[in-house]
Amino acid sequence: MLDLKKIWQSFNALHSSDTTQQFLVRCYKQIGIEGADKKAFENCYPFIYYLEHGQNYYQLANQAPLSIKPVLLFYGMVQLLKACLLTVDPQYPESTSVLAHGVSTRKRKKQSYEFFQDEVKVQKNGLFSHFSERMFNVKYLEGEKYTMGALLKKMPEMNNLFSLHYQTNVSTFIGEDGTSYLTFPANMADQFHMTRRRLADFICEAIPAELDSASYEKSDDDELTFKMVNSSLSPLTCSPILFHLYEGSYYFPTEREQITPFPEILSHYLLLYNLSMISRYETEWWSELLHSYSSNDYPFIQQFLSLTTDKVPYLLYLFLEEKVGMRF
Repeated sequence: MLDLKKIWQSFNALHSSDTTQQFLVRCYKQIGIEGADKKAFENCYPFIYYLEHGQNYYQLANQAPLSIKPVLLFYGMVQLLKACLLTVDPQYPESTSVLAHGVSTRKRKKQSYEFFQDEVKVQKNGLFSHFSERMFNVKYLEGEKYTMGALLKKMPEMNNLFSLHYQTNVSTFIGEDGTSYLTFPANMADQFHMTRRRLADFICEAIPAELDSASYEKSDDDELTFKMVNSSLSPLTCSPILFHLYEGSYYFPTEREQITPFPEILSHYLLLYNLSMISRYETEWWSELLHSYSSNDYPFIQQFLSLTTDKVPYLLYLFLEEKVGMRF
């Protein structure tokens, strides 16, 4: 796995108009854009500026107090997303409709407010729907609502806090990065109210990798082990499988409702959007949270902000790496 300290050095490799222009030409030719050379010339400097601007936000976030980190991290992520969008959408931003955030949340929190139960709602237009579709081919999210608790469960790095505070394991280890085999606990069949055979079929249908559906027959009583057929997982697009950044390993949700395709980068955007809104507009609740230590919300938010500082640049680095076709 890439050394996290080298991520920004890798982005800096694209801080060259000649190199970036050639890179964008390849991207545009791959998707059949007419006049690829002209569009690459027009977009090479915006691409570099987005990367540079994003890096500045993240550098400031590393030095900033926790109270304003969400704002800096959210806008840093937005800048990196804009750079990535230019590789698949040479017209971006084609209209003002894609400039809005694309999600909304309650402007005023109720007195009994709980962060885990708070929701964000996807709007018809805006950056969220646009990058979800153009970068990850995820469509038709308008009107969908997501709770903060459900989004945090999609990040296996948060498992230790769910275990400590709620005595629950929300995802289970299934294999190391680079493995050819994925191993699932057989007791998931009971959890999901399925037979062992049905669970095997369910797993084969759910994950974005071709599995040898017969290979599980050789598994022991406690596990279902599958061999991947001529394919491997990518941390960027492995959903509903979850990638653990610090372990370099893969996990699988233990809650059936969590087993839906939803690239993790979307969860980071929604969480950071809501936290940045809370930081700006719910100052009283936010300040009490940061200074009273009176709820479970604080350790989850603190750990998430630490995680997203590393993971979002890493995942978007992978997105650009796939476009370049090599490590850069």
